[in-house]
Parts: sequence; C-alpha cells; structure tokens
Amino acid sequence: MSYHAPEPVGSEPDLLDIDGERCARILQLLNEAWGRASECQEVNPASGEVEITESLRDSLRDVINGQVVEWGNKVWVLPGTESRSRLGARRPSGITDIPIAFTDIREAHGDHDPHAIIECKRIAGSRADLCRLYVVEGIDRFKTAKYAGKHVFGFMAGYILSGDAPSATHGINRYLAKKGRQEERLRPCLIRDEPWTRSSVHERPRLNAPITLHHAFLSFRYASPRG
Repeated sequence: MSYHAPEPVGSEPDLLDIDGERCARILQLLNEAWGRASECQEVNPASGEVEITESLRDSLRDVINGQVVEWGNKVWVLPGTESRSRLGARRPSGITDIPIAFTDIREAHGDHDPHAIIECKRIAGSRADLCRLYVVEGIDRFKTAKYAGKHVFGFMAGYILSGDAPSATHGINRYLAKKGRQEERLRPCLIRDEPWTRSSVHERPRLNAPITLHHAFLSFRYASPRG
C-alpha cells in the first residue's frame, strides 16, 4: 500500500522526528520479520513474551540484512537496552524491548541513543487484563516519557493470543474509554493503513509535544501446543 504522509506534528527543536517514511518502513519491516518468526512452531500463544520478542528481533535483523538492501548498512536493530529519556539523566528510566538506530542520524547529530523504540506486548481483545497491561505497561511508558522522551514517534507490537486486530483494538479502546481517555483511542494507521496497523496520539504532561504511536498487531501461525 502506498505511503500517505500524516498531518504535521508539532515538535520542539530538540525532539527527534524520524519522519513518516521511516515510520512506514519500520512497520513494513515488522510485518516481514513476523512472517519469518511465526514460521517457527516455538513461536505460539503459549510462548513467553521475551522469547517471542527475541525471535522477532532476530528476524528483523535477517530481513534488514538480506531483503532491504538500501537499509542494510543504515539501520541497527539493537538488543534490549536501558533507556534514558531525559537529557542529562544519570539513572536509566527502563529497559526497552527492541531499539532501532539509524546510521545517518548518528552521523548527522552525534546521537548515540536509539532513534526508534518498539515496545512488545501480548494482547487479546477479550481479556481485560491484557488490554490494561497493553495500556499501562505499553502506551503509558511512552506517554509518561519513560521511553522515547525525545521522540515524536514510537511503536508497539501486539502479539495476538486470540481474536484479531479489530478485536484487540476494541478491547484497548474500551479500556481507554473506561479511564476517560477516549481522545487517545487507536484509529486507522496514519502512515500505513493495513488491517493489522493502528495509530494513536498521546499528550505528554512533561513535554510540549505529543507522541504518535504506530501499532502492529501480529497473529500467530501456530496454535498453542496441547498439553
């Protein structure tokens, strides 16, 4: 599907805007990498979140190395790393799931920190506990600037344990509405309008600019093994 530029997002001079084209490419890479990772029978709804994420990380690296020639030497998929969202902070604010760095941004701005962060969570629209965790331990880590405090965009990968992307979206939006956060609901993706993508915008009390999150909902190929 062709790239559609989103409406301009206001940002401060010191905020990092990796631009919509890069965001769309990251979502594409996630989808391609998940296609590889989900071919492994060990990647199923019964697998641990950490194990699934490690499989996704390895597949992202494989896709970048082998299929996306123009990005092969320009993108680094890093291991989970401690995050310092605030300039000058001396203590990490958390450990990110899949950080991504761009060589050209590093060279142009001398920025050693990741330039995009993917937070990964298990999700099922019918499970209120997972919808709550997706928000509280996923979305809110970006909203509070615990992660990506200087970024304009962030990313989430939702591993669908049951149901599909629309049901996962409905469950997450239901939780947000229950908390009076309807304006933060997940909507059709701003940059890559696919059945498995969504976007959401979240104000950040500590900053003067919101963060836009792009969500990739990923379905398993293999069911949970029977006991």
